[in-house]
Amino acid sequence: MISILRAMNSSFILALDVGTSSVRAALYDLSGNIQAKTFVKDEWNLITGDEGAEIDALRAFSKVEKVIDGVLKQSKNLNGEIKYVAASAFWHSLIGVDVKGKPTTKILGWAEDRPAKHVSVLRRKLNETQVHDRCGARFHSSFWTAKLLWLRKDFPEIFAKTAKWLSFSDFVAMKLFVPPSSRRLSWQRLAADAKAGRLHDRRQDAGGTVFTSVSMASGTGIFDIRKCVWDAELLKFLKIKKENLPEIISEDSQTFQLNKSYAKRWERLKNAKWFSAIGDGAVNNIGAGCVMKEKAALMIGTSGAMRVAYKGEPPKRIPSGLFCYRIDRKRVVLGGALSDGGGLYQWLKDNLILNKTDREIEIEIKKRACDAHGLAFLPFFSGERSTGYNEFARGAVLGLNASTDSIDILQAALESVAYRFAEIFEQFKTVAKIEKIAASGGALSESSIWTQIIADVLAQNISLSNTPEASLRGA
Repeated sequence: MISILRAMNSSFILALDVGTSSVRAALYDLSGNIQAKTFVKDEWNLITGDEGAEIDALRAFSKVEKVIDGVLKQSKNLNGEIKYVAASAFWHSLIGVDVKGKPTTKILGWAEDRPAKHVSVLRRKLNETQVHDRCGARFHSSFWTAKLLWLRKDFPEIFAKTAKWLSFSDFVAMKLFVPPSSRRLSWQRLAADAKAGRLHDRRQDAGGTVFTSVSMASGTGIFDIRKCVWDAELLKFLKIKKENLPEIISEDSQTFQLNKSYAKRWERLKNAKWFSAIGDGAVNNIGAGCVMKEKAALMIGTSGAMRVAYKGEPPKRIPSGLFCYRIDRKRVVLGGALSDGGGLYQWLKDNLILNKTDREIEIEIKKRACDAHGLAFLPFFSGERSTGYNEFARGAVLGLNASTDSIDILQAALESVAYRFAEIFEQFKTVAKIEKIAASGGALSESSIWTQIIADVLAQNISLSNTPEASLRGA
């Protein structure tokens, strides 16, 4: 009888994870346990190549709607109230909206490299070391500094008609939380201000204000991670006013509720309290239990990253090859990111004529000695982020001879990514003494040999996280 009553009185959290390759959602109980058969996933792809790394905002938003629809459908027989909604979202995205809240750009992802030509301008006109220490980000096309300068210089008409610059998670929040009538009134006021030459200096009414979290703001590269405000020097240089950006939520516990339209669509969520999204890298650390300087999370999905998260302030001097963002006002996340991870591995498997299963490839690599191939592989197919942030770095394979085979090239690639992690690990030594490393991500969960290679190169024990969907659970 007691167990039945507990089931009837259960409370749940809907967790949402908006990533660069998919949107996922599931229900969790208040102890962080996922509820069976409530997990929903919908994949997408940011267009890459000559068209950059982008996706249509409304199409992406429909994916978010779809997975929430799916979770509610699959949990309709689950007794209990959904009291909270927590979200994780990918860092560094940028979208512009006009005075009516309509997109002026597509969603630009971290891999968007068309702004790369403007990075040299930033480095020439600003002190990159000082900006890095204030904002936790180097100058690179993945951050808003280069993206906004590119849009202003190359697309002045789009830049001029954009009233707000947002992360995709902020755009989702605007669509879900802000009452449509209040938003229209607010955008009309902004339009009137602009027409009168007041440059959007009128604050929106409370119902129409667009908010963002400290965490999402910290991933833009234009946010002072020490003062937790938009960085004045960068805004002036980029010709952006604070009114053109979302307002930073005042407290980490601040919550929102659905507007009337979505409260009607998702009746089970009409009373739920929604928290602002947190950056995906931060919640991945939390979900994997890596929330102290001594324990690092190493993740390989499409890209790769190694991070430590802890309660406290950013280092006085941030190592040149690392980033530093915020989880919230009390906690920071410090680390390095690789543009080429699981995506590189998949590219090689797709383009080398292997004629082998993944298991057969693993077995073949295990038979071979480390570096027996004699190759030097440069894993910069998507340029370089950590540790040198060279936009124009390119991949290469050196040392090929008549006896080289496809497994040699694949093994050299896996080893080269491991050495990139070693460079990041070396940068940590001045700011954190890492004693444990927990690995996660689809690429590592499917490749025990790659995990072993990384452990050998780092000369560190690595444990594979047994937490499914670490970002969902972390949120």
